[in-house]
Amino acid sequence: MNISLTINGEERQLDVEPRRTLADALRDDCGLTGTHLGCEHGVCGACTVQVDGTAVRSCLMFAVQCDGSTVRTVEGLAAPDGTPHPLQTAFASEHALQCGFCTPGFLMLAAAALEENPALADDPDGLRELLTSNLCRCTGYEAIRLAVRLAAAMRNTGGT
Repeated sequence: MNISLTINGEERQLDVEPRRTLADALRDDCGLTGTHLGCEHGVCGACTVQVDGTAVRSCLMFAVQCDGSTVRTVEGLAAPDGTPHPLQTAFASEHALQCGFCTPGFLMLAAAALEENPALADDPDGLRELLTSNLCRCTGYEAIRLAVRLAAAMRNTGGT
């Protein structure tokens, strides 16, 4: 099937089999390997991307379901001039990554959540619930929570 997507601001035409996942299309057809595949069952969250502004598990979504949609991957998180997104800066500042495998999924999940509800960073229980939807085997989540809070504060003050 021929589908049309806007991926990280770029219009893309793809010819995909109906059963091809969005994750595989992004990685293999578009070369966007920042979307990681972990469990391929929607449990770990490493494959999280944004489709029309909503965080989704790209391993559970067929590429054809996204025909006509806007997709944002971790490669499209930074500003067009290359300035890192506040979350990227905060993850580095707070040492919120170790092996880095889960990081793209956390970045895309947190970016969508903060864009929808900037006050989430001030809700410890809500933030904890959000972040436990993705799995990390290295950091223990505290540094990730601190990074999301820092990124929200940076966005509120206009910093990067």
